[in-house]
Amino acid sequence: MPKDANGAELNAGDSVSVIKDLKVKGAGATLKRGTTIKNIKLTNKDTEIEAKVDKFGMIVLKTEFLKKI
Repeated sequence: MPKDANGAELNAGDSVSVIKDLKVKGAGATLKRGTTIKNIKLTNKDTEIEAKVDKFGMIVLKTEFLKKI
């Protein structure tokens, strides 16, 4: 099971918040700290999730930079 930065289990459909400004490769923009991401999808890696983010589209994020809401 993937876990967020605080050790809480993440499930498909959860909402998460970004805990650090992240540069998004290929987008030329930064995903700001505090951004809320809804309806996440799990991947086959426990350290990554997929999410659709406004202005970025579908991206893969490492769970160590996320906090479950």
